[in-house]
Amino acid sequence: MANVTVAAIRERAPGERRVALVPEAVTLLHRAGIDVLVETGAGSGAWFADADYTDAGATVVAPEELYLRADVVLCVGPPDQETAGALRAGQTLIGLLEPLRQPALVQDLYRRGVHTVSLDLLPRTLSRAQSMDALTSQANVAGYKAALLAADSYDRFFPMLTTAAGTMRPAQVLVLGAGVAGLQAIATARRLGAVVSAYDVRPASRGEVESLGARFLDVQGPRGDSGQGGYARELTAEEQEAQRAALDAHIARSDVVITTAQVPGRRPPLLVSAAVLERMQSGAVVVDLGASDLGGNVEGSEPDKTQVLDNGVTVIGAGRLPSAMATAASTAYARNLVALLRHLVRDGELVLDPADEITGALMGGGPS
Repeated sequence: MANVTVAAIRERAPGERRVALVPEAVTLLHRAGIDVLVETGAGSGAWFADADYTDAGATVVAPEELYLRADVVLCVGPPDQETAGALRAGQTLIGLLEPLRQPALVQDLYRRGVHTVSLDLLPRTLSRAQSMDALTSQANVAGYKAALLAADSYDRFFPMLTTAAGTMRPAQVLVLGAGVAGLQAIATARRLGAVVSAYDVRPASRGEVESLGARFLDVQGPRGDSGQGGYARELTAEEQEAQRAALDAHIARSDVVITTAQVPGRRPPLLVSAAVLERMQSGAVVVDLGASDLGGNVEGSEPDKTQVLDNGVTVIGAGRLPSAMATAASTAYARNLVALLRHLVRDGELVLDPADEITGALMGGGPS
């Protein structure tokens, strides 16, 4: 009986440097009885050479051969039209396919007989699925990088420094949203020596924030429990306005603000208005981790664009931060895929069981 063959493709989205598999993952998949193909140059953006994959036991091939031989095609983000068109009936595509934002892609693949497994849809509350949780692994990278980006863009020190020239006060950092990315941003800013405050609509997040040494803001505003999949529920328009009003004063006096609030498949909530940006002091930095083509947490922010406003406030639309740390992000993502493939491949066969609570959820992006 032939082994299942999985193949990692080269990402083609502008600015995307990550790769679905790293050489370490090739070794682990071989031990699980899975054969691995890698598209020529797939790992170059993350500093993995074709020879690294060959040494680990993979076969490096051109795209045409890859799609001909692969049972399972692995990607990071949604494939472009050319890549999607190369897939054939019976193959399985696994990646962060964004089915809530790009339903037409998944529906087209379904009509052509291509199975889709989207890691965006993983039930994050299932303990046995944690090792497969790519959204969490990539959010950790994004939160860490957001704090470093803020520190690099801030023209003063993050920690308090006492020198012969006098004492420099620490930066006052405010993190809005205490999910995975927010907590990592808090932890990193604290390691850099900043005084950190944070806010989240979920009261349960207070303990997590305080455990990292940050202060949880007590503001009069909306409160809510977690929504589906471990995310905060989406606030109504009235609740969002009340939240912004309650936070405005804290934002205006902060040196650095990092926003991390997202709603899967929907426009991120607006947390920082243009009016508040005008009230911030010159030299302040705002990093919008929620910036996307759907909008962001900060009014006027744009993904992958830095703006310096007339009052000297820097607004950074951090659209694709994990790609800025492609080696670490790819390694974490590849480990998620290895865990998933070990779950899906049984006795040498790929088993896509819709009755399984993990597999069924991941296949939920396609029409029933």
